[in-house]
Amino acid sequence: CGKSTLGRTILKLYEPTEGKIFFEGKDITKFSVKEMRSLRKDMQIVFQDPMESLNQRHTIGMILEEPYIIHKIGTPAERKQWVKELLVKVGLPETAVNRYPHEFSGGQRQRIGIARAIALKPKLLICDESVSALDVSVQAQILNLLLQLQQEMNLAIIFISHDLSVVKHVSDKVAVMYFGKVVEAGNAKEIYANPQNDYTKKLLSAIPI
Repeated sequence: CGKSTLGRTILKLYEPTEGKIFFEGKDITKFSVKEMRSLRKDMQIVFQDPMESLNQRHTIGMILEEPYIIHKIGTPAERKQWVKELLVKVGLPETAVNRYPHEFSGGQRQRIGIARAIALKPKLLICDESVSALDVSVQAQILNLLLQLQQEMNLAIIFISHDLSVVKHVSDKVAVMYFGKVVEAGNAKEIYANPQNDYTKKLLSAIPI
């Protein structure tokens, strides 16, 4: 219904056809490529399938070091140390630096994707169906990790999902989309307790919460 498209448009991975995007009080809709490049370190995304978003020919160390290299941050020694710290932060061993994505489970690969996304200490993290492909038990672990990082790093998270039980677990505010339009938005507890829109009511009645 356009959830993923909206997430990518917020990051200007897609150009908006109308409307405006505000980030920290600034209208970034017309930002140039150069302006967006400097802003991107503050806005990151975690995709649904880490196998597609992680370079399979690079070691985990190379993957996690890349954001620092692109933005010319730190010395080689500092970057390597930061990479190890990132791995520990997302619950992986430092020894993972020399391994490749295919050597990890789906949940572990998603932790690597999260580590890469938080490397530059962003202010906004967009999670696009980031746990949809994982087993329920692994989903819970990743969700708890995201909530922990949100608290530790003071992150704003836009969590895109079709699973309303997951959305309820992680969200303070909720926006419900139908055919590309937001049909209801507000406080999560209020929407789950007393939905106003007919489509929202159907969604909530169809899924056990």
